[in-house]
Amino acid sequence: MPKRLVFDGSQRSQEINLANTGSDTAVYAVSFVNYKMTEDGSFEQVDTPEEGQRFAQDFLRYFPRRVTLAPNEAQTIRVQLTRTGNLEQGEYRSHMYFRAVEDQTALGAEETEESDGISINIKTVFGISIPIIIRQGESTTQLNLEDIQLHRNTENPKLSLVLNRSGNMSVYGNIKVDHISPKGEKTEVGIVKGVSVYTPNNKRNFSFELRNAGEVDLSQGKLEVSYFEEQGQTLAKESYNL
Repeated sequence: MPKRLVFDGSQRSQEINLANTGSDTAVYAVSFVNYKMTEDGSFEQVDTPEEGQRFAQDFLRYFPRRVTLAPNEAQTIRVQLTRTGNLEQGEYRSHMYFRAVEDQTALGAEETEESDGISINIKTVFGISIPIIIRQGESTTQLNLEDIQLHRNTENPKLSLVLNRSGNMSVYGNIKVDHISPKGEKTEVGIVKGVSVYTPNNKRNFSFELRNAGEVDLSQGKLEVSYFEEQGQTLAKESYNL
């Protein structure tokens, strides 16, 4: 924790806390990787930035680069900005990757198979990455929601929509869906947290289940869909008539 770091001009240094909640000693190597986001929200690793994409790793330094943690032990990783004097306006992003070192048996399932006298040792290597974002200058980013559709052919009704992003920075926030009855009664029927659209993407397709929809009548009224940041600022809001 935290799950992401954002340098927006107010801080030069931040910290990440890595904890081992397992029952065996764990060793992690820390490095940077770079990803692009697809329109369905998945990530693909890239070595060269696409048009409109900037990597942050050249402007960051961190310590330590390798961590050994006993059970229930934690370690702080310090991340600092460096060489940022000539940054262009906009956003820079790389992902800090914590990879379990392969020779730690306790970190993965180990299995031995034999075929014609040959022994095969199989290990599972675990890793996790979090985005590190540098923002330079004022944000010109805007967001709108479109193509909202309600799908009732599943156990829980599902809502699909398109998030359209424009401007020089990414967005990260929550989507909430309220049902508003013909009498004006408002009931929250669904929420999903941590939905992002990263630069340079200008579009993301998204869908999720409305788990509280059984409390309302979806044959009448309307759905109000809003996208808001963690601090509470609403960036977009649209209605869908039932």
